[in-house]
Amino acid sequence: MAETDPKAGQDLTSVVQTPLQQMQDKFQTTSDQIIGRIDDMSSRIDDLEKNTTDLMTQSGVEELDGENKIPATQKS
Repeated sequence: MAETDPKAGQDLTSVVQTPLQQMQDKFQTTSDQIIGRIDDMSSRIDDLEKNTTDLMTQSGVEELDGENKIPATQKS
């Protein structure tokens, strides 16, 4: 059996670790970007819901349970 050269093992480890670290950094960057975009989208959805509610109030429509909406003036 041939003995393994410790330097060759270290070189191989270095060659493998560098691309793995680069991949991990790229995945982390991508993950951070996705989370940022999700947070931005969440904020936009919250604003849209608020604006929709404001418009419904201004137009005299009150929200009911379910999909049906009726003008506030037609309530009994």
